[in-house]
Amino acid sequence: MNKDLFSEHSQRYQQARPQYSTEILDAILAYVPERALAWDCGAGSGQFTQLLAPHFAQVLATDLSEQQLQHAPYFANVRYLQATAEHSSLASTSVDLVCVAQAIHWFDFSAFYTEVKRVLKPNGIIAVIGYGLIQLQDAEVQQALHQLYFETLKGYWDPERRYIDEHYQTIPFPFQELTVPALALNYTWSSAQVLQYLATWSGLQHYQRAQQHDPLHELRELLAAKGNPMLSLSFPVLLRLGRLERS
Repeated sequence: MNKDLFSEHSQRYQQARPQYSTEILDAILAYVPERALAWDCGAGSGQFTQLLAPHFAQVLATDLSEQQLQHAPYFANVRYLQATAEHSSLASTSVDLVCVAQAIHWFDFSAFYTEVKRVLKPNGIIAVIGYGLIQLQDAEVQQALHQLYFETLKGYWDPERRYIDEHYQTIPFPFQELTVPALALNYTWSSAQVLQYLATWSGLQHYQRAQQHDPLHELRELLAAKGNPMLSLSFPVLLRLGRLERS
């Protein structure tokens, strides 16, 4: 991983980001026949690690950010390790499942995939997981969020963000692709939860440092005028699964 954008706000990130669903895990595990060891790369504060732990004898969760890992939950069979995506310290052909949740767009693809191919067992699986731009049912709030994302924060997103906007379909993926279902994460959040989530956006943080202005001001006022309602929303799930190409 080349960038560490989340150490400074690691606790807020852990508290405000959406949680992954068991439906995502089920779609992945359908292709994983052996479950001795999983590597959760770019694990952050363990949002996906906690789903893996009950299903594998051992889990290694790595991240560039030691601060993020400090907020991860404890499991007896999980080892947390500060490490880059390109150097896992794992033995060759030892891993049944490699997972990357909402992180691969920050990686050096070539170096990471070299490491994945080294550590995966012959029948092992790589799962690239993520979620796209938040979608709110309230049309007026959705329009304000659209303006925030595409207009106010234009030029403040890291270039790697485009891979999420393109639903991970344009990342290199040198594996035998496997079929996955269409999934979404559905929630009902308070207005405060939505604002807390938006505050974790890296583009928003870049904007604040450059402009010394809160770009959420207009959205806060809109939500306050609506009485700070509960909001129905969803995130499209980004999921790509693959196995080593057969020679």
